[in-house]
Amino acid sequence: MAPKGYLNIVLHAHLPYVRHPESEEYIEERWLFEAISETYIPLLIYFQKLVDENVKFRVTMNITAPLITMLDDDILRHRYLKYLLERIRLAGKEIKRTKDNKELNDLAKMYFYNFKEFYKLYKRKLNCDIVSAFKRLQDIGVLEIICCPATHGFLPLLNVEPCAVKAQIAVGVEVYKKRFGRAPKGMWLSECAYIPELEPVLREYGIKYVILETHGVTFAEPKPLYGTLAPIMSPNGLVAFGRDLDSSKQVWSSICGYPGDYNYREFYKDIGYELDWDYIKPYVSKSGHRVDTGIKYHRITGKDCEKQYYNDSKAKAVAEMQADHFMHSRIDQIGEASKYMKVPPIVTCPYDAELYGHWWYEGPYWLYVLFKKIYHNQDTFELITPSEYLEKYPNVQECAPAISTWGAHGYNEVWLNPGNDYIYRHLHRAAERMHYLACTYQNPYPLQKRALDQCARELLLAQSSDWPFIITMNTMVEYAHKRVKDHIGRFNALADMIDKNEINEEYLNDIHFKDLIFPDVDYRIYK
Repeated sequence: MAPKGYLNIVLHAHLPYVRHPESEEYIEERWLFEAISETYIPLLIYFQKLVDENVKFRVTMNITAPLITMLDDDILRHRYLKYLLERIRLAGKEIKRTKDNKELNDLAKMYFYNFKEFYKLYKRKLNCDIVSAFKRLQDIGVLEIICCPATHGFLPLLNVEPCAVKAQIAVGVEVYKKRFGRAPKGMWLSECAYIPELEPVLREYGIKYVILETHGVTFAEPKPLYGTLAPIMSPNGLVAFGRDLDSSKQVWSSICGYPGDYNYREFYKDIGYELDWDYIKPYVSKSGHRVDTGIKYHRITGKDCEKQYYNDSKAKAVAEMQADHFMHSRIDQIGEASKYMKVPPIVTCPYDAELYGHWWYEGPYWLYVLFKKIYHNQDTFELITPSEYLEKYPNVQECAPAISTWGAHGYNEVWLNPGNDYIYRHLHRAAERMHYLACTYQNPYPLQKRALDQCARELLLAQSSDWPFIITMNTMVEYAHKRVKDHIGRFNALADMIDKNEINEEYLNDIHFKDLIFPDVDYRIYK
């Protein structure tokens, strides 16, 4: 029997480029190591488990170019193995320290076992190659991987210089093609940030569909017949899937969302901040800063109360109940909507991938249980990817999507406000100058070509939406300011050398070593 509708789960896997081969003092590289341990490896484990259990499922996932580059980098692979070995030693030390407290001791043993298994899986079975593991899942048909602008640039604010938008899209597509051996069908627009001016470039590079925030679809002209429960197609032929509010609220809401359940692991209590300095010092930052170790013993418990110890079995039982609740909510939603629609509804659920595991420790297990329940316990809807849905139902209502992002209040203020607005005049000037360089130096000699290509890399890295976001969120603010200044400074220094025909090869080699991204980039994309 044909399903009444479909569920489209989209995971957005992205981290800013935080590779620092010049020093091991940058604690920001731990963002990558934590994401591998808590999100990417657990997702791979549970996806493969579903495959082995012959569970039919579909997931859509974006893996951004900076993340692909870091996951493929030999220096970071080596540092991640070292990071895991440190975690194994610390968890072993914790087993001894907590021997007189059974609850804590069981948790210490759990972490010790997990870290050891991750080490064996990563080094031996995966051969330190996370990206290829996701590629295999795409090749067997359970995962659809989509692409993203090159460095997650916030395209509406870069469009002052259209060549900057074109380069972001073109490089993102080329990285995808090279790594996955096929052309991408869809693109995750950075921060789901859409303006109509992006469409000609997206279509030029073969992008068939994008994911938009809810109001990007519901405010479209003319008003869509089915809201976000069906895709729309722009006059240029670009298809947009809109985020479903009901399902998003169940996961994202800080008030009633699943991750806030009091039985789940508390993210903000970590032994890296709690144990005596002399004890924990070898396992945190070499610069003397306390950082997360990944060993967390407490559950959320409640608000403004003493935290109780975490119980993994109870947390998994809650995850199973919540997966059942989510599934039945979709059964009701899709069953009701299908009565009034000429095509089967599709519920699109986009999430940051790092929510699953890193922020919500039980998230990967929740997905695993959800997919099993959907396959075995109901027949109202099926999991599907956007391209599969369009193959089945190619007739899509024509509407012009609305300007939108998925940031706070739905537009640009997270990425453009008095705290970070200084960035853009430098980005725009650099993009204008990059266009000039691309038009002026059409037949460069080898060293000049290397310098021009490095200018393109520095500009792309400076354009990352992560830097203004971090400043607004008031987290690693000093680091974000530094990254913008470093990349713009390197760009200007190199551009000056090129114009003066006085290229310092030692300087070029140094920054190429530090910012080793997009090895095949050609500066002429800015022409």
